[in-house]
Amino acid sequence: MTRRSSGRSTNSRARRLAFAIPASIAASLVLPTSALAHGIGGKTDLPVPRWLFAWAAAVVLIVSFVALATLWPTPRLEGARSRVVLHFPRLLDPICGALALAVFAIVVYAGFAGEQELPTANLAPTFIYVPFWVGLPFLSFLVGDVFRAFNPWRAVARGVAWVTGKLAGGDRPYKPRPYPQWLGRWPAVIGILGFAWLELIYVEHDRPSTLAWLALGYSVVQWIGMGLYGIETWTSRGDAFAVYFNLFSRLSPLHWWRDRLELRPPLAGVTNLERLPGTIPLLATMIGSTSFDGLEQGSLWINSIEPELQAFFSNLGPGLTAATELSGTVGLLAMVAIIGGFYRLGISGMHSIDPSTPTDVLAARFVHTLVPIALAYVVAHYFSLLVYQSQAIWYLASDPLGTGSDIFGTAGGQIDFGVLTPNSIWYVQVGALLLGHISGLALAHDRALVLYKDARHAIRSQYWMLVVMVGFTSLGLWLLSAAS
Repeated sequence: MTRRSSGRSTNSRARRLAFAIPASIAASLVLPTSALAHGIGGKTDLPVPRWLFAWAAAVVLIVSFVALATLWPTPRLEGARSRVVLHFPRLLDPICGALALAVFAIVVYAGFAGEQELPTANLAPTFIYVPFWVGLPFLSFLVGDVFRAFNPWRAVARGVAWVTGKLAGGDRPYKPRPYPQWLGRWPAVIGILGFAWLELIYVEHDRPSTLAWLALGYSVVQWIGMGLYGIETWTSRGDAFAVYFNLFSRLSPLHWWRDRLELRPPLAGVTNLERLPGTIPLLATMIGSTSFDGLEQGSLWINSIEPELQAFFSNLGPGLTAATELSGTVGLLAMVAIIGGFYRLGISGMHSIDPSTPTDVLAARFVHTLVPIALAYVVAHYFSLLVYQSQAIWYLASDPLGTGSDIFGTAGGQIDFGVLTPNSIWYVQVGALLLGHISGLALAHDRALVLYKDARHAIRSQYWMLVVMVGFTSLGLWLLSAAS
């Protein structure tokens, strides 16, 4: 990527930048057809015009809204029952934790002791950014919250608690402090935003030793949090990755709980999401960070917004690297703010139809509808990355340090880029966006039927939610098609 600077005055750039980012992204929400007209040139050769996708997406959402209004007269997801389909020994949980801890130790060791100058030859960057960060959301949606059992930080804390409990002989058991209500999911917000910044903005984001040190630092924070507030409490609220993966698992029909596996209707698990402080910023961060990942690959960012930001920060004194990171930071925060603001706009519109309920209350009641949208953005933006780059794990497992070893005889493997065609990737992306937003509409409709006894009032309350879903779909399609 070419980095440029400009000699224009700092004040003029500041004024232009104040309008450039929100205006350009807002335009993508209301003008999807013109954005798509400058689409994926050369990336794919779609058999139908690209602008048709945006219109088709809007039509599908409107038809879905009408179908829900006519065919879904009573709540089906709220309070849905689950049934036990499998029992398993509780010993399976510590076994999974021990396996996860072993993998964690190998990845950290590879980060410190392995190849540093060629990150793709080291196991640590690929494992962290592909199977862990991208693969687990897919897996959580398909088979439930498996990360809870394979969480290495929870495994260590549970092991320490078990040993200390045995040594203490049951006398004066340790009682954790009450978790502050105001803290809510804010630690998870900070963690996910920080990891997004690391992945998308930090210049040395793929340096193995840096990732290893950060992994250890994150571990210390988690163990302190678990020690203060309890293992399960901190895991469900403060462990950013555990909270992140758990949100996606709530969309799954599979629910792992203690010594049993339960089956429930798809999407039903997210309806009982506890309304804690920080939940809306967390979902805005999840969607906004993925959106920025798409934005920074497009010509609008590369040719217009980023050069202006870099020139602005360069004139303040930082070098090119710092200016680049500051530019990315502004873009990331702006995108998160835009996503959160657009959701609040939809909730404000809903409040105009239901003035008796405060806007903040409505926002908390419907925030779970953003979870399938967050998953849709993950699938749309990272599906091809997961399919291609996850293949690297097979040969990196044989040579985790990048030193020429061949433990399992797979070190000579290569990535097969022919497993997917560009068109198939595009259709998966568009399908994910549509299904995600239709699911969000279904969740919002179901919640409205619970809140409002009059079905007509419930339907009217969702007009603005339809606008939100169409806007998010248009944004997602534009980000995919505008990538250079």
